[in-house]
Amino acid sequence: MKIIVLLGDGMSDEPNAELSGKTPLQAAQTPNMDLMARAGQVGLARTVPDGLPPGSDVANLSVFGYDPRDCYTGRSPLEAISMGVMLGPDDVAFRMNLVTLRPHNGRVYMEDFSAGHIGSEQSHQLLATLQAELGDERFEFHPGVGYRHLLVWRGGNDAMSATPPHDITGKQINEYLPKGEGADELIHLMNSAQMVLKNHPVNRKRSEQDQLEANSIWLWGHGKTPKLMPYAEKFGLTGAVISAVDLIKGIGRCAGLDIIDVPGATGYIDTNYQGKAEAALAALETHDFVYVHVEAPDEASHSGNLQHKMQAIEDFDRLVVGTVLAGLDRFEDVRLLCCPDHPTPVRLKTHTSDPVPFIIYQPGKSQANGAASYDEAAAKGTGLLVEGTRMMELLTV
Repeated sequence: MKIIVLLGDGMSDEPNAELSGKTPLQAAQTPNMDLMARAGQVGLARTVPDGLPPGSDVANLSVFGYDPRDCYTGRSPLEAISMGVMLGPDDVAFRMNLVTLRPHNGRVYMEDFSAGHIGSEQSHQLLATLQAELGDERFEFHPGVGYRHLLVWRGGNDAMSATPPHDITGKQINEYLPKGEGADELIHLMNSAQMVLKNHPVNRKRSEQDQLEANSIWLWGHGKTPKLMPYAEKFGLTGAVISAVDLIKGIGRCAGLDIIDVPGATGYIDTNYQGKAEAALAALETHDFVYVHVEAPDEASHSGNLQHKMQAIEDFDRLVVGTVLAGLDRFEDVRLLCCPDHPTPVRLKTHTSDPVPFIIYQPGKSQANGAASYDEAAAKGTGLLVEGTRMMELLTV
């Protein structure tokens, strides 16, 4: 038996007036996912347990088949594992975004949580300077991908609260700064980073080219190292993960899965969709399980860009789902799960904890339960509602 998960991060949404009251999934052209929905088992999955934040960390753990209530410690430790950064039992990892802050009338606002989707080449130059100027035996700055980076606080404190920057686009930052024990040190570090970044050659160049400057860091998603039961032990499966995002790679590494890097995978709408699908089919030749994660719909939602979200959904359907479906005939017994991890409504520009629509599909075998298309309303109409962790169980029975 072969299992493949195709996950469009944040695809699920809410009815939108610009789409005549339809959701992006309803309005987008998705013939491949609709085909699977008509033949497969369709329903809603609750991927965010009550009391936990509706982040990609929590929701993807659920889709992988792990109960976040038992193993969730924070987002950034998973990213650290993906990046090969070792954490001691008392070390705390933080997700560190390069962001653009904008002063206005004596207040400071979050203009862009990604510093204009700054690329890795420029951001790595900024990280090198931050490490040289502010790094020491306690604080370490580690470069990641694009605007997404890592701060490690050796022997640090994880008792404070912090807010994801994509939740506060356009808002004044003061009330969203880290709070609690140890927060003062982090705020001091963030302020010091602003001084380092202010006149950096990278930012001067970006300003000259009318690009947003990466003029601050933002710390969030902190925690200590989690422990996950390996996939081989939990499900009896070998597997691989394909993603441009360190968080997803980190979950895969913790689960004992292989990580496959695809050239041109960016985490945005310019990602190499087809390359991911082709890599997944190749990996399925030698693995029992492959998890394909596409970040683009979520990033478009965080930016409040409906056009980009529609494009991302349609490209996901055509280039990822379509390519995989066309290549499944080489496998005798294959099962496919297609779903988002959580909703990311364009209007809100952030995640919600509502259940997400899913499809379980087996080529040549009808499991139809009444859905005529793949979208939130069709999934709700089947009456099937499961906990997110149960989707892996449904795939493996």
